[in-house]
This record gives sequence, C-alpha cells and structure tokens, in this order.
Amino acid sequence: MKPRHLEKTDSGYKVYLYVFYICGFIMLSSLVFGVYVTMIEWMENGTYVMGEAIHNTTIPFENFARVSTWIFFSTIIGWYCVSRIGWRRTAGNKIVGIKMALLQLMLLGFSIITLYEVIYNFTVLNAQMTAGIIDGMVPDIDRLSVAYPDPDRPWNLVFATKVFLAAFIISAHAFYLSIKPRKSLDISEAE
Repeated sequence: MKPRHLEKTDSGYKVYLYVFYICGFIMLSSLVFGVYVTMIEWMENGTYVMGEAIHNTTIPFENFARVSTWIFFSTIIGWYCVSRIGWRRTAGNKIVGIKMALLQLMLLGFSIITLYEVIYNFTVLNAQMTAGIIDGMVPDIDRLSVAYPDPDRPWNLVFATKVFLAAFIISAHAFYLSIKPRKSLDISEAE
C-alpha cells in the first residue's frame, strides 16, 4: 500500500520544494522592492501610503499582474507547499498537550483577527467607492486608502484587503491542520 502522506522520496516532494523556493523568491523580492520604494517616497514626501507602490506596480508587463497579487498568490501557494513538505516536523506526538492547546488558541485568534481586518478593509473600500460614485465621479479604486491606525502612514485599501485575506486563509488552514487527526509517523514508515 502506498503511503498517503508526502515523503522525501516521492517525486512530488521536489515539485513542492521548488515551488516553495520560487514563492519565497517572489515574496523576498517584493519585500525588498516595497521597502525601497517606500523609503524613497518617505524621503521625498515625508509620508507614504503603505502598500500603494506595491499595489500600483505591475509585473512582468503593463496591465498584467500587480506586485500585491503576486504576494497574495505566493504566500498562499508557499504556505500550502510548506504544509505538504513539512508535515513530519509536527506529525505524531511532537507537539502535544499545553503546547498544542496554546498553538490552536493562537491560530484561532489570528484567524479571527485577520477575518475582522478583511471585513473592515473591504467595508471601508466599498464605502469609499460608493461615496465617490454618489459625488458624481468614480474614484481611482487602486489609490483609495484609510488613515488608520496612524494618520501619517495610511494603508492602501486594496493592498490591505489582499494581505489580510492571505493571512486569514493561511491562519485558518493552519488552525484546521492543528485540530484534524494527527498524522502518524509510524504508519507512513510501515507502509
């Protein structure tokens, strides 16, 4: 009988590993680009809108995919790859008792907080679009921001929604993995 969990000897293991490396490269290069552009904006203007430069830059060519979309995609796919190739580190009885209970509560808390942030940012984005349309002009949706929590450093609403949605998906999936029946190391090695 073939093992039902991904092993290092499986051909799919390397696929997940390489895809994870590609996702890591996308996330790291996006981070470096975002920090660089934000620092330039801060030095020139004394202020910045968090995520606006990342959201309004398209790669690899105009009107294709925004950097924020690449970040959204790579974090979710990268997390899935990690959960597939790293299952042995948490399988069986490696995380039990108080540690598992605390981990589950932390993941549930992250899931609740990020879900709230997704709903909040999406609601504010929708309200700003509606207010702009009522005033007679359609706003540039990609430039809408909210001056929260710091008025000097507002967040781009589309960027914030994407980031918190990715965080919600990852934390909810991690919570799901933590409460489902644990994978046994012995069964997969014996098969």
